[in-house]
Amino acid sequence: MSNIRESFIPFRRTDIINLCLEDGKLQGKDVQLFQEFCDILTAFFHFRFHHTLESIKDNYTIFNPNSDVKTLQEPSLEEYEEMENEVIKGFKYILERANYIQLSDDIVQKSLEAKSLINLQTDVNFDDFDEFYCYYRGDIDEHITVKKFKFFKRERIIDILERVVLLIKFKGPGYFQAKAKKDKQYKTLNFIPGKMYLYFYKNIPKLDLDLLFPNIQTSMTWKDKLLFGVPAIGAAIPLLLRAVPNILLVIVAIFILLKADSVVQSIEVDKEKVRDLMPILVATLSLTMTLGGFAVKQYTKYKSKEIKFQKEVSDTLFFKNLANNASVFQALVDIAEEEECKEIILVYYHILTSQEKLNTEKLDRKIEQWMTEKLGIEMDFDIHGPLNNLEKLRGKIVYEDNNEDEIKEVPLLSYDQQGNINILPLEDSKMILDYVWDNAFQYNGC
Repeated sequence: MSNIRESFIPFRRTDIINLCLEDGKLQGKDVQLFQEFCDILTAFFHFRFHHTLESIKDNYTIFNPNSDVKTLQEPSLEEYEEMENEVIKGFKYILERANYIQLSDDIVQKSLEAKSLINLQTDVNFDDFDEFYCYYRGDIDEHITVKKFKFFKRERIIDILERVVLLIKFKGPGYFQAKAKKDKQYKTLNFIPGKMYLYFYKNIPKLDLDLLFPNIQTSMTWKDKLLFGVPAIGAAIPLLLRAVPNILLVIVAIFILLKADSVVQSIEVDKEKVRDLMPILVATLSLTMTLGGFAVKQYTKYKSKEIKFQKEVSDTLFFKNLANNASVFQALVDIAEEEECKEIILVYYHILTSQEKLNTEKLDRKIEQWMTEKLGIEMDFDIHGPLNNLEKLRGKIVYEDNNEDEIKEVPLLSYDQQGNINILPLEDSKMILDYVWDNAFQYNGC
């Protein structure tokens, strides 16, 4: 389990709003005003993130392996690269807004060297990728019971990532055509070269991350190979020892047919037995069938266990999969929108109801302490994101007798010379949001 305190808020936006209202610091009409403020805020950020999603979808179309729409014109090489950059830029943006953490390359590489639940030898060729990104949320320990041999069980602690997101952009067809000439494993691919694959999973053991890659190559471990190989060799040796006399008879019979008398005389074998070919043929057939049957039996055992492993991997990935490709963006945008709104609501509420001046550090500690007291969670609240969002919300506070054209825009949040944070009252804050929302669709000539 990681010691990093995460910024993700594991409660619904509506729950956070209700907690603020139940806190008892808002009275009278402020309760209704606060609810209305939260509603308008949520609607505005839903609009903003919808715009982000549409931009990603437009650029992702040519990279989507599941796309069922056509483009009127193929993009140029420059346009292709620009669209790829825009997809990756949008991907990183929404994951950061969703409070996901980028997984280091060291952790991913470590998963290739160690095994957790599924005892497989795996290999992932990262040279197949043009781009690769992995993000996660929730690093926890899970106690499980595993069987050891047939009758014994033991407890294991598995490091689990509650959510995992992968983005993989494969290299183009030319690369894989060249690889197929040298390696037969590349002749049949379960992915489309040049496309961008996205995966969203839940509850994945950290040391089994390699199983999520579409280009994974699996094989039995050395331990399993020995378990099959050693008994096979041990059983084959006695068979060969019993078969050696019959093998000599076959060899001598061949030399007799070839009239190699000098060679036959050097081998001490009863010629009468050699001249009677029927026992020799029966012995040869018996030997072949015995060794062949044993080999088939061992191979069948090997393939049976390999299939069992593959089924275990398939079941794991099937039941833990949350979304693929384009649907991953939709799921993440929804999470990012929720996180952004929850953070802004918490910041606004605590500044609004505070009896003392708050700077950034004090506000951060105040919110984290409040979350611990109310919800029992330890977290690293992302204080700078919501403060920046509130500061960027600028609008005009217009009353009935005012001329809107003569009024200047003001920020919803500002700082004094000492670094303390100032927030507009609820009524004025609502007017700012109304103004921003009303002007969200301003076009020339309208």
